[in-house]
Amino acid sequence: MARHGRREFLRRAAAAGTAAAVAGPALARAAFGQGGEIAPAAPAAAAGASPPAFALDEATIAGLQEAMRAGRFTARELAELYLARIESVDRGVGGLRSVIEVNPEALGIASALDEERRGKGPRGPLHGIPCLLKDNIDTADGLRTSAGSLALAEHTARADAFLVRRLRAAGAVLLGKTNLSEWANFRSTHSTSGWSGRGGQTRNPYALDRNPCGSSSGSGAAVSANLAAVAVGTETDGSVVCPAATCGIVGVKPTVGLVSRSGIIPISHTQDTAGPMARCVADAAALLGGLAGADPRDPATGARGAAFEADYTRFLDPAGLKGARLGVARNFFDFSPEVDRVVEGALSAMREAGAVLVDPASLETSGKYDDDELEVLLYEFKADLDAYLAQAGPGAAVRTLAELIAFNEEHREREMPFFGQELFERAQAKGPLTDAAYRKALARCRKLSRDEGIDAVLGKHRLDALVAPSNGPAWMTDPVNGDHYTGGSSTPAAVAGYPSVTVPAGFVRGLPVGVSFFGRAWSEGVLLRIAYAFEQAAKARRAPRLAATLSD
Repeated sequence: MARHGRREFLRRAAAAGTAAAVAGPALARAAFGQGGEIAPAAPAAAAGASPPAFALDEATIAGLQEAMRAGRFTARELAELYLARIESVDRGVGGLRSVIEVNPEALGIASALDEERRGKGPRGPLHGIPCLLKDNIDTADGLRTSAGSLALAEHTARADAFLVRRLRAAGAVLLGKTNLSEWANFRSTHSTSGWSGRGGQTRNPYALDRNPCGSSSGSGAAVSANLAAVAVGTETDGSVVCPAATCGIVGVKPTVGLVSRSGIIPISHTQDTAGPMARCVADAAALLGGLAGADPRDPATGARGAAFEADYTRFLDPAGLKGARLGVARNFFDFSPEVDRVVEGALSAMREAGAVLVDPASLETSGKYDDDELEVLLYEFKADLDAYLAQAGPGAAVRTLAELIAFNEEHREREMPFFGQELFERAQAKGPLTDAAYRKALARCRKLSRDEGIDAVLGKHRLDALVAPSNGPAWMTDPVNGDHYTGGSSTPAAVAGYPSVTVPAGFVRGLPVGVSFFGRAWSEGVLLRIAYAFEQAAKARRAPRLAATLSD
């Protein structure tokens, strides 16, 4: 279901039977082919070797724009460098397997944008900026949209997703698609995050034998390893914030309706959203401005109270924690003493920066609607996926969830070598969205996550936001037993449809740990202000070195 914070209620369901700116001249231009699907990852013997020197390490959007303005790089040269980086790091040294396919049109797009810059100037902050997309986001070009599944391995979307149209209009260069937990991790109760039948296993760039979390596994790993400036992930519950935190980057899960969902392979129309993944808050804010906007095809973008900003970077203030009232959601602590130590250090940094911490400010309803959330997702997945597949473009081997289940059985050796499709089967058994069971579960989710949850606690303590550990450090990838998720705080904001932002906070034995800020609907500006100020105070991001294991 696109998150790892879901582990506890899935366990019960199964038991029930169910940084720096760019400087200096460009490196020698690396030769790169015409794109296409990623080749198999490098052999294990190559894993853990030091990654090659890279001219764009930790480059920011502002730094890249300044480099293009000053003539040190063109957009085409940036694209060439990132594509060569993908070739050497994702396919070669390290073998991250984070990019499932590169865009054969990327260099042509970049060249056209260079010509436009020379004639008219840049369109905005994303002009010429290389970006990766999760492989459940439609693009009407030479790229496939597959959700990592062999059933859609040849699927070509009929039209760009609305968010893709916005990125193209903003001048972003779409480098390719990222690997993911297949079907956004809503297939099995015993899945291995970052694995898909089409893309194989994505690995964590901090220790290649560790998991990147999911389902936006490839987006998180690729951005962390400097394979693109930024990437777009999607979340139903934890699928942006968990891989972002586990891979040591920033992730923004927007309010449902801030970013259009049209053209995204769905799980749940009440919880799904796309969001930015970046190495710093400023880049995430810049990307969010490119993604957000009202779409006539998505009624959630016209919801009452919807607030779209053209430029979210205007909220960034290094003094943004001064006077901010933050509630410490203590019910998301205590799953790891080492994580608690990192987060306590982060809380101290917030106090020193002027934040007023209300401690504790726990969400007492947390954990009381996990079963209801799963019920909602099962119903919505069947309805929403059937609707998507019915209008899918050419190359789709299935047109319904029932056909997809049959396809996986027929191709069991390749599609289900490690885990099954219990969630598919449970979803297929559900009735229509008019069923009383669905409507009751949805009403309970909204009441407990919103009215008696986030809204109640923020109102009671007059808070700007809540703060909690994002999740634990990366676990060992284990295809036999599945994921070993230890804990996290993604569920309240996910079920409520409210925004959350995760920021690197520190490390546990060399593995990144993040802290999350979440709050009211449409409060992205407030959260970005707080997150940016914390980031400037903590400066916790350190680039990964693609070690084979933590002992290296």
